[in-house]
This record gives sequence, structure tokens and C-alpha cells, in this order.
Amino acid sequence: MASPRRGRPHLGQLPARRQRSAARFRAPERDRSAGTQRRAARASLADRAVSRALRGGRRLMGRELKAYAWRALGFFLVLELMLAGAILMFPNFEGKMGSLRAMAPLESLRSMIDQLEEGGIAAYVVGQHFFKGCNTLGSAAAVLFACPAIAGEAQRGTLELWLARPVSRTRLLLERFAFGWLALGIPILASSLSVPWLLARIGESMDVGPLVWCSLHQTLLLGAFYAIAFAWSACGRNPVRIAFVMLFLLTAEFAAYLIMQVTHYSVFRLADIDDFMRLVDGAGLDPWICGSLTAVQLAALGFAIWAFRRRLPA
Repeated sequence: MASPRRGRPHLGQLPARRQRSAARFRAPERDRSAGTQRRAARASLADRAVSRALRGGRRLMGRELKAYAWRALGFFLVLELMLAGAILMFPNFEGKMGSLRAMAPLESLRSMIDQLEEGGIAAYVVGQHFFKGCNTLGSAAAVLFACPAIAGEAQRGTLELWLARPVSRTRLLLERFAFGWLALGIPILASSLSVPWLLARIGESMDVGPLVWCSLHQTLLLGAFYAIAFAWSACGRNPVRIAFVMLFLLTAEFAAYLIMQVTHYSVFRLADIDDFMRLVDGAGLDPWICGSLTAVQLAALGFAIWAFRRRLPA
């Protein structure tokens, strides 16, 4: 005769006292299981939130890159149009230098015309492209690229949303600084590289190497303007006011360059025709000038990081 099967009795088969004891024993197991499930659910939700934030951050970075790319393209096109027009008009300009010198109202302008006459096509290119085009249009671009970088977010009320990205404030600031700096420097280099091709249209020539050094020198000067405006934007709230003050100061500096008595106090003395012609002649970058401009950029960027870390989102 088969013996009855022995096994663990069901809870309903136990006496009432043993049922209560078994229930109390199994309750912590159910609580632990439920707690584990809740923790897993919370972890899953947190992972999804981080993933959504990262995807949103990548989309935001993509939009920023696209915006700065459009700015760089616009800056390049204007520079290129000014450069092409100046080079193609060189044959007419060359034959009228004497008349232009006689009509120049300022001694500084007459001195520039003498430099262009002595330096030939190279002096004409660096004068038209770097000194005139990049120093004037580039200064405006440097200010307009930098002023809305942080202050624009505060004015629109989107600074808190921008800071919600799951990255550090330092990285956010450095990314935006780098985008603007490259949007300023790349068009200068790209337009300079087109000079030999444009000169070939009028039967002239010029080496690419000096143009690259001139572009770097020019970018360092404009980068200093950009860094100062960017640092102001990092602690300001009104980009229009910042841009107005910066453009006024730079215009005054350029006007001071044209006045013989105060020309040596103008910041544009650091990137005038004499400086660029030294680069064309193979002298190389001036360590003191380039080092000073780089130091200004690093100091302004350091201040911007310090101010931005302590800035309230509101």
C-alpha cells in the first residue's frame, strides 16, 4: 500500500495558530519583494529621464551648432564679397593712387596710401582684407556673436532650461564659447585662402603661407574682443546694452587709430598694415603681441567661468 505523499502543507491545511505564524514569517518576504520591485521601477524611470535629457541635450547642441554655422556662413559671404570686389578693382585703384593721396583729408590716410603704393599687391590685399574688412566687420561680428551667448538666454527667460542639461556649467560655457570663436575664425581663414585664386583673375599672385599667418594674427585680435564681450554676457542680462557699449568703444578705438596724435594708443595698432606686412615678409608672429592677446582671452574666459558658476538661473 502506497504511503501518503509527504510535502510542505498548504497554508490552509495548517491549524489557525500555525497559519498566523506562517503568515507573519512570509510577510517580510513579500515586503522585500515589493520593495525590490519599487526600487527597480524607480531606477528604470530615472534611467529613462536621464536618457531623455541626454537626447534633448544633443538636440539642443545640434541646434546651437546649426545657428553658429549660419552665422559663420553669413560672415564669410560678406567678407568674401568685400574681398572679391577690392581685388577685382585693384587695376583701377593702382592707377589713381596719386589722386587719392592728394584728396586724403588725414595724414594717417595719406600714410596708408604710401604704404599701399610701396608694398604693391600684397600691401593692398592685407590693407583691404585684414585691416579694413576684418577689423571693422570682424569687430562687429565678434561682439554680436558673444553678447547674446548667455545674456540672451537670461533676457528670453530660457537660461533655466539651458542649465537643465545634464552637464556641468563649465562645459556648457566652454561649448558656447568655442562655437562662437570658431564661427569668427574659420570665415577669416576661408576667405583668406581664396586670395590666390582671386589674384589670378587680374594676373597677380601671392603665397598662401603668409595669408594663413595673417589670418591667425587677425583672429587673435578679434578673439580678444569676443572674449571680453562673452565675459560681460556671462554676468549680464541685456545683450543689446552690452553690444551697444562694446561697439561704441571699438568704433572709438578705430577712429583713434586715424588720428596721428593718439594713434599709438589704439588697440588696432596691434593689427595694422605694418604688422601684416611683416608677416608677408616672413618675420613670423610677434610673440609679445600674440601672447598678450591670448592672455586676454584666457583671462576673460576664466572670469566668465567664475561668474557663470555663481549665476542664479532666474
